Amino acid sequence: MIDITKVKRYSVHGRHSKEQLADFPTLEEANNSKFSDTQLDETAKAIVKARQNNKPVIFMMGGHVVKTHQAPYIIDLMKRKIITHIAFPGSFSIHDFEIAYAGKTSEEVADALKDGSFGFAEETGKLLNLAICDGAKDGLGYGEAIGRQIEKLDCKYKEMSMLWNAYKLGIPATGHITLGADIIHQHPECSGEAIGKTSYDVDFKKYFLETASKLEGGVVCNIGCAVTMPEAFLKALSIARNLGYKVDKFTTANFDQKQLGKLLQYRAMVNVLERPTMTGGKWHNIVGLHQQTIPALYKKINMLS
Repeated sequence: MIDITKVKRYSVHGRHSKEQLADFPTLEEANNSKFSDTQLDETAKAIVKARQNNKPVIFMMGGHVVKTHQAPYIIDLMKRKIITHIAFPGSFSIHDFEIAYAGKTSEEVADALKDGSFGFAEETGKLLNLAICDGAKDGLGYGEAIGRQIEKLDCKYKEMSMLWNAYKLGIPATGHITLGADIIHQHPECSGEAIGKTSYDVDFKKYFLETASKLEGGVVCNIGCAVTMPEAFLKALSIARNLGYKVDKFTTANFDQKQLGKLLQYRAMVNVLERPTMTGGKWHNIVGLHQQTIPALYKKINMLS
């Protein structure tokens, strides 16, 4: 068996990163948004109504939400108790942690893959895996374990971490991890057992299912996640209904950067929008760059709140 303890690593601080904290927008910049979309407006209305009725609002987000600098808007909505649950695949947590720790994220994959250096930033791999292992020992979920690690390390840029803010606010931040799919799985500190305990035993079975069971009248937004979150959401919804919870009428929305056609967006279109709402809910599909749609949604929510 290949011995991954022998992998060569480098410091994240010396790595060129495409995305910098300095490029993150201020909240006021959302006022300049010109993006207009009727379905986005309806999504904002559903979110505001859900919170007025004390119903959940879940934001399921892929790593591109971090890479396109949308954290300030998401964090403010969490602080104002408009977003009540965030859920994510592994890439989101990696980019979020690197922003908190180093103030930058997103390496040049094509170039780094040629010499086998892709994904081998030592601090990213070591510190995240240790957080997950410690979290498993203490009965924490995946997102909570990373938020706690950011707090323990007193990361210089933690204020722009969605996971740290969720940790401090007590908002569920559930990680839904595909084993072997994230760069931190290339590092010797990685433990499949710890990932399973934090991601499945706690985040999925405890927190995600709990929110799904209370979703009647709530809202689920899937932002830039093509596979993992649509699949996890569909399973959680099926379990909730199987156990007799009334989860029929709620709103789902999918935010995608490009309209590639139903076949290529199968999971988001079918497993987030169409199938879950067949019992009487509503769905909205919003197409546009995250840099356009998220500030526009934030602006519209502010107008309605």
